[in-house]
Amino acid sequence: MLKYKSLSKFARTNITTYGIVIIAFAILFPLQSAGMLSNSINGQLIPICAYIVLAISLNLTVGVLGELSLGHAGFMSVGAFSGVIAAASMQDAVGFEPLRLALTIIIGGIFAGIAGLLIGIPVLRLRGDYLAIVTLAFGEIIKNIINCLYVGIDAGGLHFSVTDTASLGMSGGRIILNGPQGAVGISKIATFPAGFILILFTLFIVLNLIYSRTGRAITAIRDNRIAAESVGIGVTKYKLTAFIVSAALAGMAGALYAMNFSTIAPRKFDFNTSILILVFVVLGGMGNILGSIIATTVLYMLPEMLRDFRGFSDYRMLIYAVVLILVMLLTNSSKAKQTAENIKFRLKNTFTRRKGGGSGEVSENG
Repeated sequence: MLKYKSLSKFARTNITTYGIVIIAFAILFPLQSAGMLSNSINGQLIPICAYIVLAISLNLTVGVLGELSLGHAGFMSVGAFSGVIAAASMQDAVGFEPLRLALTIIIGGIFAGIAGLLIGIPVLRLRGDYLAIVTLAFGEIIKNIINCLYVGIDAGGLHFSVTDTASLGMSGGRIILNGPQGAVGISKIATFPAGFILILFTLFIVLNLIYSRTGRAITAIRDNRIAAESVGIGVTKYKLTAFIVSAALAGMAGALYAMNFSTIAPRKFDFNTSILILVFVVLGGMGNILGSIIATTVLYMLPEMLRDFRGFSDYRMLIYAVVLILVMLLTNSSKAKQTAENIKFRLKNTFTRRKGGGSGEVSENG
């Protein structure tokens, strides 16, 4: 215990966060392999992994950078549908499913990162409510573009159209994206171990970024933009870095999520999905990576757990809403209490200094 307390904050955070994730996987995976989990819980494992990655990546933008983004579902959709197209294209060339899934996730992350770059260059000059509105608009634009996209594959390769399937001009082959119907005929190759590995990869990227020189610059921008600019920190550069990393990780989560279903439609990645991810981040704690993991797991599973209880299934969303309100009230109350204690401590310290003629020294916490 003494050795643990003597470690740096970075090391303690890493040990705690990685440890909880690894322990959870070590418990759940053997139960899944033995068939001891219910169908409901078993079906939620991969989506939970995807949403955990989404919450961690959004926390990088909202909690660490301090900018409100409401278009995270848009980056998730870019990763999901680009991953589906990539997986269908590699189906014959790459027969080993784990390798195909890994390549699919990487490609989804690359395309989402490119989308983050293209959107971030004009958007990140805005702040606050303006940034939130514009990112929301971009998320809806991405959804509607995918909604009008038709993609097929045959012996001649990929075919694209924004009109209908007849305009693809294919000879045989099959449809991958079918406009508003979305991706159809997906090979379900996503696995729980793959989701676990993606969570570890996301934690490695985000935690190392937060405690790096770049992360300190991003935190400085969040705390005081003017002071950060005055000491030579490139605000646009570091904001864009955080935004691109967040978008790329969201795309990887989207690819994993899409490969867990046989059909997935663009309407799944609407404004409500972005708000859901933001709820996970806010309730877990802004900038608190471990809190995001716990909040995502509990809040995602809560409605399905209530569905299994007789007498609660009809009121499960009402109970879910009440739980959200109570958690927010308790969190806000604890923060208010902590703020009051800090103010009381500072006032007491100031009174002591004045009583001593101003010669007293203020403690580091004061």
